[in-house]
Amino acid sequence: MESRLPPSRPGPHPEPPSDLSARPLPIVEGAGPWVRIHKASNSALYFGRSGDGRFDAPLGEYGMLYAGSDAHAAFAETFGQSTGINTVTPASLAGRSLSSIEAIRPLRLVDLTGPGLARVGADERLSSGDHEVAQRWALELWRHPAAPDGLRYRARHDTSRHCVALYDRAESMLRSTLLGGMLDPALSSRLGVVLDTYGFGLV
Repeated sequence: MESRLPPSRPGPHPEPPSDLSARPLPIVEGAGPWVRIHKASNSALYFGRSGDGRFDAPLGEYGMLYAGSDAHAAFAETFGQSTGINTVTPASLAGRSLSSIEAIRPLRLVDLTGPGLARVGADERLSSGDHEVAQRWALELWRHPAAPDGLRYRARHDTSRHCVALYDRAESMLRSTLLGGMLDPALSSRLGVVLDTYGFGLV
């Protein structure tokens, strides 16, 4: 009688492999521009150490800056964290600004969006699953002899778009341009398109 294997059940993402430092990293180069939605009270070039972000340092070993490939990706990652809640308040938008970020030279980013994932022993859960294991991966990639400037990954709430997480070692290479507050009239058309794309309402 033919035996059948049980269906694969991935479960939690695995920890970084012990030989990760010896594996070649899947590196892509990018200089932006990237788009960042940030607290209006902070500079766009703010490298957080709170431990709340997906790829933050577990114990504050480095700062991390997050940005999206465009305003859609930035919005999805900033305001889409509560899956299934498609509303945003004017008050939450009022406290945020939109900025463009570019690097003065191409940055070397670990590509977590394609076949390189398998080469380093990871899969897409790294960009969508538990933060704690993702942070341990980010720490080991930061420690890698290749010394990458950051990570490139898919937005969890819109996998057609990419985001970057930049280590603070790249800070001196970055320049930012303030595009305006999220409720500025000059950005109303852009905000409307983003809200329509994701079916978000202002309440």
